[in-house]
Parts: sequence; structure tokens; C-alpha cells
Amino acid sequence: MKSEKSVKIGDLILGGNNPIRVQTMYDSKISMSDVDSVVERLYSLKALGMDIMRFAFLSEDESEIFKEINRRSPVPTVADIHFDYNLALAALDSGFSKIRINPGNIGSKERVSEIVKKARDLGKAIRIGINGASLPSGINEDPKSMANLAMDYVSDFERLGFHDIVVSIKSSSERITIESNRELGKICPYPIHLGVTEAGSLIPSIVKTTYSLSTLLSEGIGSTIRYSITGDILSEVIAGSELLRTLNLRDDGIRIISCPRCSRNTFDTQSFLKEVEIPLRLIKKNLTVAIMGCLVNGPGEAKKADIAITGLNDRIYLYKKGKIIGVVDRERAKEALFEALNE
Repeated sequence: MKSEKSVKIGDLILGGNNPIRVQTMYDSKISMSDVDSVVERLYSLKALGMDIMRFAFLSEDESEIFKEINRRSPVPTVADIHFDYNLALAALDSGFSKIRINPGNIGSKERVSEIVKKARDLGKAIRIGINGASLPSGINEDPKSMANLAMDYVSDFERLGFHDIVVSIKSSSERITIESNRELGKICPYPIHLGVTEAGSLIPSIVKTTYSLSTLLSEGIGSTIRYSITGDILSEVIAGSELLRTLNLRDDGIRIISCPRCSRNTFDTQSFLKEVEIPLRLIKKNLTVAIMGCLVNGPGEAKKADIAITGLNDRIYLYKKGKIIGVVDRERAKEALFEALNE
């Protein structure tokens, strides 16, 4: 049920047999003095698995700021637009690769047509975003109704000769998210963006979103995903990347195995993992690393991992392919781990 059509977003292709892409949305307002730090953050998030960044575009006064960000961004960018069609037109002139609109809250069909024609002329993509919390009058949060509404908008775009379309239907309900996208997958030939909107804090969001997205992705529905977490967007990127690895849809990165802390532990795996997790995730090797805290499961996981460490009191045993290659003290554990990985 993969999308029949592919859509170019900057230097990425969505849909068809192309990889599933991970998105997040920038979490603060930006001034011109912030541009350097924003671009640096984009590079960091890309290194951790982000493929596309979406920004709220709130005022035409932000045009110059985003022209500079978009010129320097290492990933394609998306402008999120609501209510004002002039903002969509300004965003298209500001270098975004794609804009996201809900045609139902932009205004008249004539105004939507202006946006579509400009995107067509500039070779930019548009995501049609349907959200269960902001449906037009007379449309209920019903899966078939929302899928049909999305396709009505798609038909309007196609009549204008525009086909660089991505579609999303989101809800804060996991059931409606799944059923709506199943309905959409039956009738939509374009790439589908998946997510559970307003999903809550870290743990509730990860549970709801992982359940919904893994269900849909396993059925072949979806070309791009976002976790919506009330929290650090770094968690959204890591969660999205980890889901794709778990489903064998992405293999560029370290798979981390670590034991929960219990009263048997003589090595604080929690504090050690905090030290090494982000540096590990920056390594784009398809390897498994195990970090274990006692003798019960440590040696067994070490045998299955490419690189492993098991701590016993103040001694850290380093394994490679199940064989002990060294013993170091706690202060040298991080250095020894990355030396082994670099080899």
C-alpha cells in the first residue's frame, strides 16, 4: 500500500520505495540573532536522525530570518501556515521546500488556488494537513469523512495542475489516527505523513504514537513520521529514528541494549548511559552495543553484541563479539568503549 507517487522535498524524495523520513517541529520563536544557533541545532538533530524540520511561520516580518535559515539548513524545511494565505505566499518566497496548510482554515478556494499556483510555479511541495481538532463545519471526526475531505482537497489541487502533494490526517485519538489513515491509504496515491497530534508528555506520547505508527507502517502506510511530544524535540527525533530501526526500516545507527537498574547492580548503568547515549547515536554504523550492570545477563548480552561492557564493582569488562578484550576502571570506561567502536 505504498504511495504510487513520489514527491521531491528539497533534496529528499518522499513516497514510493524511498526511505521513511523523520520529522520534528522547531519549538521556539526565532530572531535574526538566533540564526547561527538554529542552524547549528539543525545539524545536530540531523546527525541524530532528523530528515525534515518544520517551522511555524507566523509573520511576513520573519521572511528575512527564514531566507537565511533555509539557505544554510542541512535538511529540507517546511513552513506551517494557518488562517492567512498571505503568509503562505511569503513562506514560498522565503526558501522553504514545502509548506503545510489546512485548506479549510485558509479561506476561500480562490485564496487556496493562489497558494497552489505559486507553489506549482516555484516547484515547491504542499502538505494538506487535516487535524481532528480543527475540521470544517459539518465534518465530524470520522475516519471516512476525514479521508474523503483530504481527497476533495487533493482533487482541487490536481485541477490546478499541481501534484507535489503530501497528505496527513491527525488526531489525538490513536483509534481515529489508525482508521483514518487506513481509509486514506486506500484512496490516496500521494505520500502520507503520519503522527498522533497533541499526544502528551514523553511516556504517553511514545506509547500512543509507537502503537499507532507501527501499526500503519507495518501495513505499508506512511512515507514520513513525527512524534508530537510535550517536551524536548530531541526526544521526537530519537523516538522516530528508533521506531524505524525497530521495524527494520532504517539501519544506519547504533542499536543500544542496556539493563534496568536493580539492587544486584554494582555498576551504575543509568549514569553511564546518560554519558554515552548521544555520542553513540551520532555513530552511523550498523552495530549493537550492550551496557550491562551485573553477571546475570551481562555475559549473555555481550556474546550477542558487537561491543559490550559489563561492570562489576570498580572493574569494567570490555567485550568484542562476545570475547573479553580488556578490563578497565570506571574512569576509563567511556574512553575504552569508543576506542573499541572506532576500531
